[in-house]
Amino acid sequence: MSDALTLPAERRERAGKGASRSLRREGRIPAVIYGGKEEPITIHVEEKELIRQLNTGHFMNSILQIELGSDTIRAIPKDVALHPVSDRPLHADFFRLARGGKIDVSVPVVFINEEASPGLKKGGVLNVVRHELELVCENDKIPGEIEIDVTGKDVGDSIHISEVTLPVGSESAIADRDFTIATLVAPSALKKSEEEADEQIAADAVAASAQKSEEANDG
Repeated sequence: MSDALTLPAERRERAGKGASRSLRREGRIPAVIYGGKEEPITIHVEEKELIRQLNTGHFMNSILQIELGSDTIRAIPKDVALHPVSDRPLHADFFRLARGGKIDVSVPVVFINEEASPGLKKGGVLNVVRHELELVCENDKIPGEIEIDVTGKDVGDSIHISEVTLPVGSESAIADRDFTIATLVAPSALKKSEEEADEQIAADAVAASAQKSEEANDG
């Protein structure tokens, strides 16, 4: 998983919609920390800092060190609700990481050795079915990404979860089927050119037929 991020926070004294609206007017975002077989803690964080961390692109896949007074709580983001129009954060949920526990996470996949794929070399396209894998991981062994090797893959080949070597401490959350992660398909440009060629052949045939009709009428 990405390097741990630090997120300062303060406890919320009041709950409810009115209190939450008041916090947002002050540039604070209401949030909650739950899980780990402990009672939930209602908190609020600075809106600007939350937006800054969201904009890193890996916030939702990072371990957080939430600084709450003299305490530091280790957690991961589970959800950040955004305003449907402005995209401003409205509320955030954080899941507490209990020592020695396991957690369900979504981890992005990264494809490597594309230069060693015959299919990609000839212009094939990697059609990614799953950009993330749902994994069950040990709290202290959450991977930042899963590398998938496409060496030797040709057009028409598929990559299934059974082909992927997962890191120690991780296993697929979907265990009842060998699902597809990606397929290697013929390039769309090639398909388009073939379609254009077929259209041109048809157009030429129509033109030739029309010309013959004109010549027959002239005769």
